[in-house]
Amino acid sequence: MNVLVTGCNGQLGNEFRKVALYEDDINWVFTDVDSLNICNENEIINFFKNNNIDICINCAAYTAVDKAEDEEDIARLINATAVKYLANICQSHNTLLIHISTDYVFDGTSEHAYKENDIVSPNSVYGKTKAEGEQYIINSGCQYIIVRTSWLYSSYGNNFVKTMLRLGTERDFVNVVDDQNGNPTWAYDLACAIMLLIRRANLKNIKEIFNYSNEGVIPWNNFAEAIFYIGGKNCEVRPISTKEYGSKANRPAFSALDKTKIKEYTGIRIPFWRDSLIKCIEEITNN
Repeated sequence: MNVLVTGCNGQLGNEFRKVALYEDDINWVFTDVDSLNICNENEIINFFKNNNIDICINCAAYTAVDKAEDEEDIARLINATAVKYLANICQSHNTLLIHISTDYVFDGTSEHAYKENDIVSPNSVYGKTKAEGEQYIINSGCQYIIVRTSWLYSSYGNNFVKTMLRLGTERDFVNVVDDQNGNPTWAYDLACAIMLLIRRANLKNIKEIFNYSNEGVIPWNNFAEAIFYIGGKNCEVRPISTKEYGSKANRPAFSALDKTKIKEYTGIRIPFWRDSLIKCIEEITNN
């Protein structure tokens, strides 16, 4: 089985490199923008013509939420148009497309954890372009698995956990919002969950959306406090409101994801957010 991973140098792409070490019956093909620019339709067509790809895992995305408000065209190119190109080529080659999406496709006003069939209602450029990408996949007719996740972090790339660990060394206190609640997700756990979907699913006859995040709901300020405690940082977390923080993009006030579907489909036991955070910080500290 030949598995293509796009965006291989990002958080999730790098975690798939680790997973690949234990999945030696798979021929892995890792690409980044230099080896496969998914925003160039001709490059994708030629790549699939020259490589027999059974599964394409699209980890590439424009994820700068605030910056997207000023760079809508670029965000849409990567999060929507490029996804359309991938979906169309996967449809013509009978390739399964596994695409990573986000809690930002919801507006965050729900009083319950979001399910896969809840109405999509993004209220930021980032969320809108990711929702457009999802719809392109669905409309293409290809076999697909869309995995929505939230609050992703890793020992790789730039993310909230690594930023807090750095600020915990540089500063005596940080201001962190206390009115946005969600599920932190270790990218390694997400990669393992996707591998379980690949192993358990009927890959030639699937068109499904799944939610995946670590268990437990928490506000950002409490997450920051846990990062400092586990990371051994003597830094105070001062809670502030989203309005006081003043970010350019709208962020979901509540974006917890209901994981019932993926649990029933795969039998997966999802780790609690704090347990995974401990493992990730150990990895960061030891590297």
